[in-house]
Amino acid sequence: MLKRVELEQLEYDILAPYATKSAESLGRDYPLTPDEFRTEFQRDRDRIIHSTAFRKLEYKTQVYMVHYGDYFRTRLTHTMEVAQIARTLARNLRLNADLTEAIALAHDLGHTPFGHSGEIALKRLLRDEGGFEHNEQGLRVVEYLEERYPDVPGLNLTWEVREGIIKHDTEYDSPNVPERFKPEWAPTLEAQVCDVADEIAYNNHDIDDALKMGLITMRDLQEVEWVWEIFEKARKEIGDQKPEKFIKYRAIGTLIDMQVSDALRTTMENIERQKISTLADVRQCRHKIVTMSPEMLQKNRILKDFLMRRVYRHPYVVRMATKAERFIEKMFLLYRDTPEQLPLKYQARIERDGLIRVIVDYISGMTDRYLLDEYIKAFEPEEKFLGRL
Repeated sequence: MLKRVELEQLEYDILAPYATKSAESLGRDYPLTPDEFRTEFQRDRDRIIHSTAFRKLEYKTQVYMVHYGDYFRTRLTHTMEVAQIARTLARNLRLNADLTEAIALAHDLGHTPFGHSGEIALKRLLRDEGGFEHNEQGLRVVEYLEERYPDVPGLNLTWEVREGIIKHDTEYDSPNVPERFKPEWAPTLEAQVCDVADEIAYNNHDIDDALKMGLITMRDLQEVEWVWEIFEKARKEIGDQKPEKFIKYRAIGTLIDMQVSDALRTTMENIERQKISTLADVRQCRHKIVTMSPEMLQKNRILKDFLMRRVYRHPYVVRMATKAERFIEKMFLLYRDTPEQLPLKYQARIERDGLIRVIVDYISGMTDRYLLDEYIKAFEPEEKFLGRL
């Protein structure tokens, strides 16, 4: 039977010298007695999974509003796919898979209902208040808004996990890093792995969902030559006698494998070229270390452009996004102009946190379904409205 101290020793024995070791964590804001069996990062992973914010991800939009069908990705299934890809990358790079998984599971906890449409709406509403950024909100969730323990606020996660949340950096994420998380330090390799895993996950599952939704057909993928070649290879391997979905699954699996393999090779080349041999070297490196190759990034750019043109700007998706922004804007203005309609629990925080901050915390924590229910109660005379969305 392995205990925590033995697991910590295994990290020193097995992980790369530049990996983050749980025994060397910078700790928590509120000290805890070490667990007998779990390392600090394993403990964080478990706290995140059991949090209210994590459970709510099941009913928050990824691309398609959750009530349009049970098949399509939600924030929760997206998060699980990111964590799966991130674990694979971390283990093969000899990084700390527990820290990687904890960051991956927490990276979207601050997301609004209705996906990026919700975030766009809040950014617009808060442009004179400093804007809205879901990574910053995610940090607020784990440090303050979660109520799990009677004596401390938030989830009381380790510094490294919280750093990974606030420094999550992709094409769509550019948070302001507070001084207490040392903006001059580069993120750990474990955090950088989550950035790459996030991109791999959403590029590929958005193809899957768009095909299932009927927004595009497989033949439309001819516009992305390298993706089309993979689908055609899958078709030849499986044959036209089988249902087309099996071709899709084989091709998307190949796409993910290709990008994961590319990221592993490129990252090891970067480690050697940058002469990374310690965690301190990682912290001081001015370039991203965990990346895909320039060639793969260019291929992904072509794919992203296709998805933007044919999927994200499809009239059906734009209509959903427009509705979502309107729902959030009207609820925000309702609470701003009539704060007495906020739940009493949130009204009690206004004097301390300010009205706008309280409204943002309340709305960003809603699921799609809950916000729609509140919208109907506030503005519609009958629940039949939901069937006309």
